[in-house]
Amino acid sequence: MRARLFSAAAVAVVASCLGLVIPLVLKWMVDGPVAHRDPGGVWLGGALLLALGSAEAALFGLRRWLVGRPLASVEAAMRADLYRHLQRLPVSFHDRWPSGQLLSRATTDLMLLRMFLAFPLTFLVVNGVTILAGFAILLSQEWTLGLVLVVPAVPLVILCSLFETRYATVARTVQDQTGDLTTVVEEGVLGVRIVKGFGRHRSQARAFRALSDQVRSTELHKARLLATLWALIMTLPELAIGAALVLGTVRVADGDLSAGTLVAFLSTAMTLRWPVESLGFLLAMSQDAATATDRYFDVMDAEPATAADRPRPARTRGRGEEGASGKDDTEGEDGTGGEIRTGGEIRTGGRDGPASKYGAGGRDGTNGEGAADGLRFEGVEFAYADAPPEEPPVLRGVDLHIRSGETMALVGATGSGKTTLTALVPRLHEATRGRITVDGRDITALPREELRALVAVAFEEPTLFSATAGENVLMGAADAGREELLRALKVAQADFVHALPEGTGTEVGEQGLSLSGGQRQRLALARAVVGGPRFLVLDDPLSALDVHTEALVEAALREVLASTTALVVAHRPSTVLLADRVALLSGGRIAAVGTHQRLLWESAEYRSLMSGQEAEEGERSP
Repeated sequence: MRARLFSAAAVAVVASCLGLVIPLVLKWMVDGPVAHRDPGGVWLGGALLLALGSAEAALFGLRRWLVGRPLASVEAAMRADLYRHLQRLPVSFHDRWPSGQLLSRATTDLMLLRMFLAFPLTFLVVNGVTILAGFAILLSQEWTLGLVLVVPAVPLVILCSLFETRYATVARTVQDQTGDLTTVVEEGVLGVRIVKGFGRHRSQARAFRALSDQVRSTELHKARLLATLWALIMTLPELAIGAALVLGTVRVADGDLSAGTLVAFLSTAMTLRWPVESLGFLLAMSQDAATATDRYFDVMDAEPATAADRPRPARTRGRGEEGASGKDDTEGEDGTGGEIRTGGEIRTGGRDGPASKYGAGGRDGTNGEGAADGLRFEGVEFAYADAPPEEPPVLRGVDLHIRSGETMALVGATGSGKTTLTALVPRLHEATRGRITVDGRDITALPREELRALVAVAFEEPTLFSATAGENVLMGAADAGREELLRALKVAQADFVHALPEGTGTEVGEQGLSLSGGQRQRLALARAVVGGPRFLVLDDPLSALDVHTEALVEAALREVLASTTALVVAHRPSTVLLADRVALLSGGRIAAVGTHQRLLWESAEYRSLMSGQEAEEGERSP
């Protein structure tokens, strides 16, 4: 590919230099056959000019052919690298970046870069060589007239320098604004049901128009800069050529200069008009490409998540800060604190060491070596990277052991950190402090591919892709076949798929919006269970189902949960009853662990959550 690009540049230089030979042929024709009235010589000169023009055109065509394939490959490779890198970046990166900005970098910016490599990059070199060779010919033909044309070079260099500085700023602004506009369009299309449902199409149109007008205004500013530079670049050389024409005509009249030399000089000067005048838009395209490259590498330079990733350093709470229990929350090295319950018994955290951890001894399935140890959270703390320093962590010293083969329901008030805790297991976020182990192995020591082969997830807000129903489900297991697909659909009570026009081969559309919320949620659940994962993390996966369907899904799901280790976020008693034990998350901590019946007996907060009293009290509060 590199060889083709260099070859294309060399071919373009040769083609451009052929154009400089044409004035020399004209000089020979005027001073020779024309002056001596030799028709044969004129025909010979005409044939030579035709051959030179044809060769120049053929070489430029060859240049275009040489760069076409490699530049398309470069753009495709860069786009593939960008997409691959986006998949490796942490979820926190995607939380910060609007999707429209990423889309504009993957489309518009890379297109600008390809266009720069295809044309401006080559012709900045070609035109530079052409201008130097042309002025050498001009000075060799008649140095006094040549100096007349060289004089405008100084102001042109100054103008180009000023233009580059101003144009770069405007180009970056308009490309950023285009990214924002792309985000608005994407949100408007994906949220069209909300827009129409609330009758907000006019206000959305006004917001779009305002942003579009911003882009238009910036584009016009950019166009004015380019027009100003173009006018000056065209005017100064034209004035110089006019001055050279007047001076040359006077010298021909005086007999100091031959007519052929003046024709050749002016022809060479006219040949150099294009390389000089093209500097304006070549510089503009170069700045657009430079800005596009900066925007591309804004993303590519973002560090992908690694085993050592932490949102921010751990923080020590002050003495006066209290935890969920209302007692002093000063922690020991093991990260435990306050009052915890396990196996129906109340245990007090603190500096008791390993004996005070969940699952120590008894039915936890551990063999002392960590084999079949289930899922453990040990002193886990998490704070978002962009959270204010004074804000307490979302999770504070979470200690929890889900035994191998056990199903644990996670219950807590809205905003208590349940979804955040579940996101730490497949490492969608990285714990700020503490560690999480699966079967005794620290998840940060496992390759992400291996970890995510062990852990399957289903989120409360299901995401489907523009693919068939079957392909959406089989995303959960690369090696699953038809049998596993049908089994997963049965477990998730997603048999409605078979009634679709093409069964499992039916396209579900972007975001699966051709399906109901409950249908999307069932397909997402089928995707989680299709591979028979070792660990299953479900974030309230039945919230969109009606009571009848929920009962059917729960009955089928019990078979799956019997053969896996599961953490299930639950808001309803029916979902809680799927679990062997329940963990209550409160104030960023595990406040209690036990069976559903025991927590109903012992925990007022748990009773409130299960009965819906907390929601009612929240509605009554001012």
